[in-house]
Amino acid sequence: MKKKKIIVIIGITLIILIIGSIIFYNSGISSVSSQDEEVIVEIKNGSGPSQILDTLDEAGLVNNKLCGKIFLKLHLYEHLQANTYILNKNMSLSEIYTIINNPDMKNILKSKLTVKEGNTIPQVAESFAKILNISKDEVIKKWADKNYLQSLIKEYWFIDENILDNKLMYPLEGYLYPETYYITDKNPTLEDMTKISLDMMNKKLSPYKEKIKKMDMTPHEFLTFVSVVERESLFDKDKPMIAGVFVNRLNKGMALQSDVTVNYALQKTGVKVSTKQTQTDSPYNTYKYLGLPIGPISTVTENTMKACLEYTHHKYEFFFAKKDGTVIYNETYQGHDKSVRENKWY
Repeated sequence: MKKKKIIVIIGITLIILIIGSIIFYNSGISSVSSQDEEVIVEIKNGSGPSQILDTLDEAGLVNNKLCGKIFLKLHLYEHLQANTYILNKNMSLSEIYTIINNPDMKNILKSKLTVKEGNTIPQVAESFAKILNISKDEVIKKWADKNYLQSLIKEYWFIDENILDNKLMYPLEGYLYPETYYITDKNPTLEDMTKISLDMMNKKLSPYKEKIKKMDMTPHEFLTFVSVVERESLFDKDKPMIAGVFVNRLNKGMALQSDVTVNYALQKTGVKVSTKQTQTDSPYNTYKYLGLPIGPISTVTENTMKACLEYTHHKYEFFFAKKDGTVIYNETYQGHDKSVRENKWY
């Protein structure tokens, strides 16, 4: 009887060990994350299954390397192909090796599009034009086509009739989200690539829909507001404070008097603005006209969106950025004028 009891205990222990090993193994070859996060991986010529496992591990796509090695002992992959792949952290090891063994065109990187934060439409258009092998002017022309813009208004909740205003310099200014996009199509169209960037803006902006309403702004006004803060701020830590300054000025019916809006009206960069330039007759000029400019003046990031939605509540109405980027805030014009005289560097 005692012997049978020992056998039963040993049997149960073995079963537990086997079940535990299976759970450990399955966990080790499962995806490293449930989140959608793309990872670019280059598989070099001559790479075998084990070398590829090392590459995947370095890219953060392997849960447990030991389990990965066991996985490769249990599965035979004879047609692993060298290429640059767009993989995802929500893919299991089995899915990844299946892709590399039998590549799908949608997982192979063809080109890379980079839209930079704080860039204007002419700069963004240049990035698109290089990949499409067309001129920058062709891109800008398409982005100004009324029929095309009408189709975008129908497709995206955050795009409305404001983009049809003839006074806008560039209708899609501020709407294309700054990001690095990995293009898998061999011959992408301008519409395809524009959709990728607008889809990302939709993804970034949608969670804040209700908060934007609480700010009593339309999406167009919000993107405009955010773009001004984007261009006025050198460091992320200053954005909530600078946004607070502009909210205070808007609430008191004061002109924003933002130099970056004047420079945008003049289609130039930099911080230097002359007294004469502040009189430029443009709906973008916040010295001459009260309220927000007619539209966004650059691409905007999610960090700046958050900073504007969670702006710092304070009493400051003026700010000045020193040469090193340090920002000085003042409640009165007299204090601001003194700060400018003592620290002006341009």
